[in-house]
Amino acid sequence: MAVIHVPRPPKKAWNPERSASGLLLAQIRNLQHAERRLPLRYRTAVYARAIRTEGEAALYIREVTEAIHKAHAEANRERAARAHGAKRRSKRKAKNAKRRKRL
Repeated sequence: MAVIHVPRPPKKAWNPERSASGLLLAQIRNLQHAERRLPLRYRTAVYARAIRTEGEAALYIREVTEAIHKAHAEANRERAARAHGAKRRSKRKAKNAKRRKRL
């Protein structure tokens, strides 16, 4: 397969003071919707409707993305702990059932 080289954007392409585009504002609205579904301890204190520049948008996007990753990581740890606990309980039940049969 042929490699397609994509040129790097010029340094002046990133301007944190430039007004946020409609596409960027739409992404912020979608992230705001996702953030509302997170537990309260993971939500940011940023008022998303006040975001006007690319720099503000970048900060908000980073904060919400990190919060989503943290929430998912914690949920995975909790699921794993519950599954591990369920395995221990089922082994204990089987062991107790064997004891009762012997008696």
